[in-house]
Amino acid sequence: MNSTPRPTAPRTDCPVLQVPPASPAAAAAHFRASLAFHTDVADVAAALAAPGGPAFVLVDSRSTEAWEQGHVPGAVHLPTALVPEQAERLLDRAVPVVAYCWGPGCDGAARSALALAERGYRVKEMLGGFEYWAREGFAYDTAQGPERRSPDPLTAPTALGACGC
Repeated sequence: MNSTPRPTAPRTDCPVLQVPPASPAAAAAHFRASLAFHTDVADVAAALAAPGGPAFVLVDSRSTEAWEQGHVPGAVHLPTALVPEQAERLLDRAVPVVAYCWGPGCDGAARSALALAERGYRVKEMLGGFEYWAREGFAYDTAQGPERRSPDPLTAPTALGACGC
């Protein structure tokens, strides 16, 4: 049971509400748009495991050294810097792309997604990147072979592997 009292009226002394929340219509538009640009590792893992495979190509935008340390099975290796010269050879513009990089502290996937979008690809960014892929306990490939870590309870909150969202 939650013992936190519920506010009964808007408060202006709350740092969270110094800038008021958007209207419900504006918030809906924002979050709808956000979902058009982002996905998460759990949804990508479910899509990769689905019968018939994913309806997108997964792109790892990191360096070769990072790729060899670990990458999502089935991903295409296309470092951000090489998008201009290699994207057309590796990717089909008719197939959506999901790009990832190291993790939430890295904007490499966003830079890769921008480079791909500027070249006519429909693209989303996988939030959490490779870091959260590994932390949530999904298998990954390395230069030495497949690996899997135990799920981090802070990122994979239930034994079922899904947060219920």
